[in-house]
Amino acid sequence: MPFRVVVDTENGVAPWRQVHDQIVRAISGGALAEGTRLPPIRQLARDLGLASGTVARAYRELETSGWVSTARAKGTVVTVPSDRPDPGALLAAAAAEFAARAQELGADSETAIAAVKAQWQ
Repeated sequence: MPFRVVVDTENGVAPWRQVHDQIVRAISGGALAEGTRLPPIRQLARDLGLASGTVARAYRELETSGWVSTARAKGTVVTVPSDRPDPGALLAAAAAEFAARAQELGADSETAIAAVKAQWQ
């Protein structure tokens, strides 16, 4: 696989969601092209130190959303759904999630923007 999934158990985001989101970003950004085969669930779970059920949930969510398809002989492969959101829509959704989390933490907009700029470097 031409990209690497990294799970941070300390960041407050469920591990399955981290796997899901990183794969979506890799597909959206072109690192994973249509037809690319993802690693088997057990292999990825072992590589990440996660339970197989955690990776299976990420793959199920990806399949439900149309990012991948799974077939016994072919495994799980990247697909191109007709209703896939554009990168701008994905960025807007990520920004909305970040803004909501920043507000939950009590940060004002200037502090939140500063945090993004610090991570951008």
